[in-house]
Amino acid sequence: MVDEILRLDAEYRSALASVEEATAEKNRLSSQIGKAPDKAAAANALRPQLDALAGRIAQGEERVRELSPEAEGSPLRAPLEQMPNLLDDTVPDGAGEDANVVVRSWGEPPKFAFTPKPHWELGEALDIFDFKRAARLSGSRFSVLKGPGARLARALTHFFLDRANERGYVEIAPPSLVTRATMWSTGQLSKFADAMFRDDDTGLYLIPTAEVPLTALRGGEILEVAELPCKYAAATACFRKEAGAAGKDTRGLVRQHQFEKVELVWLCEPNASSEALERLTEDAASLLRELELPHRIVALCAGDVGFNAAKTYDLEVWLPGANAYREISSCSNCTDFQARRAAIRFRPDSKSKAEPVHTLNGSGLAIGRTLLAIVENFQQPDGSIAIPEVLRRYTGFDRIASRAEEPAP
Repeated sequence: MVDEILRLDAEYRSALASVEEATAEKNRLSSQIGKAPDKAAAANALRPQLDALAGRIAQGEERVRELSPEAEGSPLRAPLEQMPNLLDDTVPDGAGEDANVVVRSWGEPPKFAFTPKPHWELGEALDIFDFKRAARLSGSRFSVLKGPGARLARALTHFFLDRANERGYVEIAPPSLVTRATMWSTGQLSKFADAMFRDDDTGLYLIPTAEVPLTALRGGEILEVAELPCKYAAATACFRKEAGAAGKDTRGLVRQHQFEKVELVWLCEPNASSEALERLTEDAASLLRELELPHRIVALCAGDVGFNAAKTYDLEVWLPGANAYREISSCSNCTDFQARRAAIRFRPDSKSKAEPVHTLNGSGLAIGRTLLAIVENFQQPDGSIAIPEVLRRYTGFDRIASRAEEPAP
């Protein structure tokens, strides 16, 4: 099946290239006619070539339509929806998370002179989380942030976006609803399609992550090599039906049907994507260092890498309430897997054929999980929460006081 997919994909790309070349030549000849002293004579002389090019363009466009993975009935569509990306040679062997490899760690888990509480207990005691009212509004796995909790979440969003801007990311405010073609082009509509929220009237999907609109933003385009790498950042709400394994992390903010995240996306030259993954991962990890949150970087094994990715690093933050590390960011090199579907290409030079870019994405970071990590790691004996120093200019306060400290009305 792989050989047949590769053959059809090569034919599809050849048809695309043929259309582009014929169109460029037709435009060149048309320009030549426009500059000729006797335009009618030039048009008559070049008519056979123009007619041949028009036929070549029509034939190529028809074959592109037939083979386009987005087209219903395309021989490429069904197998591609079930076939994951090819793994990078450096991905560790293994069938599940137990085989993941810790690459490096930063910081030591805090030692408390008291028994640390989980974030849902701390947040409800401080009246900054309200899960009961959220359940009345929307059902399970939703949350309401209140007062200092909501302000802390907003502060994290601003902090993450400011750092992204400093590191050369272009901030984007994308739509939260996208077409099926957009979802398909970024590899979301495979066997996991049931995890997405869809509006039946319009056929639009709520984005599961800003990776979708940011990656597809340049879909169908041929980029100039001087543009690369393109680096985008967006803060959006994200929506997922299946919020993790049944019965796991169902309390609190860890797994939600709606959550906020700052997403980072790269489009780059193929020979630069391995280094780009290291830089993207460092961009996310540096945020955790500034927040003084203990964490580790883990290389996912073959059995744990996602459908779209060739290689993935997970960033896991220490959560005292769980006495364990939990994922807070996932940074992936998707090589040309998404770019082929979305037709995002570049020309290495003016004489070269267009070829797919490589795409990368990572959380920089998930807002809810960062917030809960701060609440748990910075909890004080009296139940108050200290605010990391780097955030204080964003929050306007240096601690969330316990309710016992608040003055009586």
